[in-house]
Amino acid sequence: MRHGFSKRRLNRTVEHRKSMFRSMACSLVEHERIKTTLPKAKELRPIIEKLVTLARADTLHARRLLLSRLHNNKAMSKKLCKEIAPRFMNRPGGYTRILKAGFRYGDAAPMAIIEFVNHSNINNDSKAIEEK
Repeated sequence: MRHGFSKRRLNRTVEHRKSMFRSMACSLVEHERIKTTLPKAKELRPIIEKLVTLARADTLHARRLLLSRLHNNKAMSKKLCKEIAPRFMNRPGGYTRILKAGFRYGDAAPMAIIEFVNHSNINNDSKAIEEK
């Protein structure tokens, strides 16, 4: 029975998972779209949604919490508060979208693109990412 186990372990230790999701969150804030495996994207979604909700407040306390959750990356924290969060002020939630992107060649892992909902050039960028 698996009662009480809520998250995927992804074959990693707790420290490795936390560090991986922090760096993935920084990459998503920086590039506004990243390509990763489908299970990682599904686990990253609630983390980034909470960060955007926190950034919408744009208080000193919220900024300090963002800094602690983004590896003390001031540039990403500032971008999240000043550029990304204002776009979602009238939106109650659902800031990200996950698009399935086929399977990886080497190990046939299901791939996905996670991006912010109001990301521009949806069709052009997805073709460019698939070509890489």
